[in-house]
Amino acid sequence: MNTEEFGFETQAIRTQLERSQYLEHSVPLYLSSSFVFEDAEDMRASFTEEKERNIYSRFSNPNTSEFVDKICKMEGADSGYAFATGMAAVYSTFAALLNSGDHIVSASSVFGSTHALFMTYFPKWNIETSYFEINKPETIESFIKPNTKILYAESPTNPGVDVIDLELLGNIAKKHNLILIIDNCFATPYLQQPIKFGAHLVIHSATKLIDGQGRVLGGVTVGDAELIRQIYLFSRNTGPALSPFNAWVLSKSLETLAVRVDRHCENALKVAEFLESHPNVNSVKYPFLKSHPQYEIAKKQMRAGGNIIAFEIKGGIEAGRKFLNAIHLCSLSANIGDTRTIVTHPASTTHSKLSEEDQLAVGITQGLVRVSVGLETVEDVIADLKQALS
Repeated sequence: MNTEEFGFETQAIRTQLERSQYLEHSVPLYLSSSFVFEDAEDMRASFTEEKERNIYSRFSNPNTSEFVDKICKMEGADSGYAFATGMAAVYSTFAALLNSGDHIVSASSVFGSTHALFMTYFPKWNIETSYFEINKPETIESFIKPNTKILYAESPTNPGVDVIDLELLGNIAKKHNLILIIDNCFATPYLQQPIKFGAHLVIHSATKLIDGQGRVLGGVTVGDAELIRQIYLFSRNTGPALSPFNAWVLSKSLETLAVRVDRHCENALKVAEFLESHPNVNSVKYPFLKSHPQYEIAKKQMRAGGNIIAFEIKGGIEAGRKFLNAIHLCSLSANIGDTRTIVTHPASTTHSKLSEEDQLAVGITQGLVRVSVGLETVEDVIADLKQALS
């Protein structure tokens, strides 16, 4: 059934593999490392790609293909490839497209492991990265060089929950003939579709809101077919493929993405409004709070504000530690996008290896706390945060 003309939720639920002879209602799990051929000619034609079919689950698998197909429809993408983790998606996307001597222009506010790729590993292959400040988009073009190939950003950012104008990035990429890659993990395809604003590729850590229940790891890159072809060939040979089981879980998770994210956003806005009114909180960043510096941009390109809040607790790093130790209901975890609310203090945990100067450069103050708001009764979450702040 062609679901192209249906709404988002219908596509998420009704995009699935053809039924087998058993006429199953829910798509089966294809736990097979490889697939057989009818004869020598079938095998030859399959390996030369004259036929589009499954050969080996490192290349493709029915469950993985269904998951990718759903994400492509949600994002408005031509093609895609699924990975074992979100960072496998980030690394493989860049590694497939870059050559020695190429240059990346990236927002400075990126996930810690992405920062490590740019600053520690890519320089070994003579690939350089220049950072622009997320709140100074007018400076982006000054960082572009003749050898710049990729423009990259997260929006909203991790962990500072800043928002950047995707349309602006799309226009810059077009003007300078750059590949625009957007990490859309915090927003999900339900809240934001960067391809509409000019992105060539969109990356997700499916481990987060796409799974939504803290069960499995996964990643996916979707976008322009020619670029995805390069990523596919690189990944087919280097082996970061998503497992069929995780693909099956993630594809089922997409069926409830819209309804889950709606509630996440509803809860998060209430938590953000509470935090903004608390005397022990200096400031709060949530895209759909009117006090957010990029509120108008967020309203333009997002359906709702997402489930991540960043707030500045009074008292700095020690107050942050005390706050975490006082939490009862919420979880202390490095994950986000779970049904359960999670709080982290980046300065003393996820970004503790950075100097205070480097932390400030990417928007991490000593008192910054990140909250991934879950699906619990929101009054219970607010009560826990209230007693911990007090």
